[in-house]
Amino acid sequence: MTEIPEHLRKRAEEARAKAAASAGGGDAAPEAAAPDAATSEAASKIPAHLLERSKAARSKSGDGDTADAGAGVGTAVAATTGAPPAAAGPAPIPAGPGGHTQRLLTVVKSGSIQDVKAVPQDKVHVWPHLLIVEFVAALVVTAFTLVFSIFVNAPLLELANFNETPNPSKAPWYFLGLQELLTMFHPMVAGVTIPGMGIFLLMLAPYMDKNPSNKPEDRKFAISLMTVHLMFWAVLVMIGSFFRGPGFNFVFPWNDGLFFEL
Repeated sequence: MTEIPEHLRKRAEEARAKAAASAGGGDAAPEAAAPDAATSEAASKIPAHLLERSKAARSKSGDGDTADAGAGVGTAVAATTGAPPAAAGPAPIPAGPGGHTQRLLTVVKSGSIQDVKAVPQDKVHVWPHLLIVEFVAALVVTAFTLVFSIFVNAPLLELANFNETPNPSKAPWYFLGLQELLTMFHPMVAGVTIPGMGIFLLMLAPYMDKNPSNKPEDRKFAISLMTVHLMFWAVLVMIGSFFRGPGFNFVFPWNDGLFFEL
């Protein structure tokens, strides 16, 4: 049987002594009745619905009314009904609701008796951890650009002659993809519809692929979408840079020469 705590024994002993004094119980020693009173005190902490479930389970299994949910429960029932406690015998096996041999604390949620702490997450604050790294990276790029511009001159052409239009007249390389689309579609489709659809799909990518993993093999959808987008744009830029000659007509650079300038 489960050992009764010492403070419950003392409280039961005091309550037993007061009850004996008020009822004129004679010279009965309170020490002899301390285990029964302490058990009654402990059993009174058990909810009524658990007691009913235990009684129903024991009556269904055919154990009879002599065996109860434990020595503490039997003493508690005897104390509430005023019946004398049962004769001493072999200690019954404590059983919980449904006849399961378990402690009462096993059916109590852990949050009500102990402080449960959440598992620490692998996260850090944006400031200072992230912003400091980004600031240092910006300083490094700025310093590299400054030093590079000192030692390397930009490939500028001569002054533009507004009386003579160069042929072919090409946009900067980063706009050659749009210029290439203009040769295939209407300006509304090439300049607004197709780029807008591409940007819209890239905006929806984080909502369609919610996998938190950082491994490329786990992010096949996001990587495939970004790869198709980059390859589509890179092919258009390469065609506009190396395969467009005078009049922006399609030419082969190894036959007609290279018409590309930075």
